[in-house]
Amino acid sequence: MYAAERQQRILEMARAASRVEVAGTAEALDVTPETIRRDLSALERRGLLRRVHGGAIPVERLEAEPTFDARLGRRTEAKRRIATRALEEIAEGATVLLDAGSTTLAIAEALPPGLALTVVTNSPAIGALLAARPSIELLQLGGRVRPTTGAAVGPWTETALAGLRVDVAFLGANGFGATTGATTPDHTEAATKSAMLRAGRTTVVVADSSKADAVQLHCFATLEEVDVLITDAELDADIAEEIRAVGPKVVLA
Repeated sequence: MYAAERQQRILEMARAASRVEVAGTAEALDVTPETIRRDLSALERRGLLRRVHGGAIPVERLEAEPTFDARLGRRTEAKRRIATRALEEIAEGATVLLDAGSTTLAIAEALPPGLALTVVTNSPAIGALLAARPSIELLQLGGRVRPTTGAAVGPWTETALAGLRVDVAFLGANGFGATTGATTPDHTEAATKSAMLRAGRTTVVVADSSKADAVQLHCFATLEEVDVLITDAELDADIAEEIRAVGPKVVLA
C-alpha cells in the first residue's frame, strides 16, 4: 500500500470511528507505529486530522456546530443549484416536508409563485417565508426550537410526524457517506430527522458536496433508506459511485 493510499484509509477509519489510535491502526494496516505517526502528522498538516495523545481525531469533530445564520452565508450558489433541481421532485398539489436548514430554506425560496402545495416544516424561518403565500397550505410543526439551527425538535415534533405521510420529504444533513449514512451532531435533531424520513413516501437528502464523507456523531438514516441525494457537481466522482452502489439516486446540480 502506497503512503497516499494508507493515509486515505486512516482518514476513513478516523471518520468512521470518530478517532484513530496509533497502536490499533498500525496493527490493522500491518505497519509500524512510527509509520502511522508520520501518516497522522501528514494528515494533520493537510488540515484533515488533529493529533491527540495516542492517536488523532477528525477536525470536523472538533469544530463547533455552525449556527443557522452562519450556514446561510456558506456555499450559497451550490445551495441555489441544489434547490432548483429539487423543484423537479415536487408535483403540483403535492404534500412536501421541508426539514429545517439553509438548503431547505433555499428550496422554499425557489418555489414558484402560485404553485399549489401542502408544506409541512419544523423550521420557523421557512414557515414565516411561506405563511403569506395563498397557494400553500402550511403546517407548522411544534416542539422545542434549537437556537443553533432554528429547528423544532423533540417528542412533540416526533409525535406529529408519526401521523403524517407526505409525498416527498427533503432532509438536510451535516455529513453523508456510503458507509456512514446521513449524520448530524445533535441527538434530538437526529431523532426528528429519522421521524421525517419515516413520514416521506419519497425521501430526498439535500446537502452540498462539502458534507461528503464528513461524519457527525448521530446517524439519522443509512443511505439505503434514502431515495435521492441531491448535491452539487463538485462531489468527487468516486464518492458518488460509492453512494449509488448502496441505493440512492445521486443527482449533481
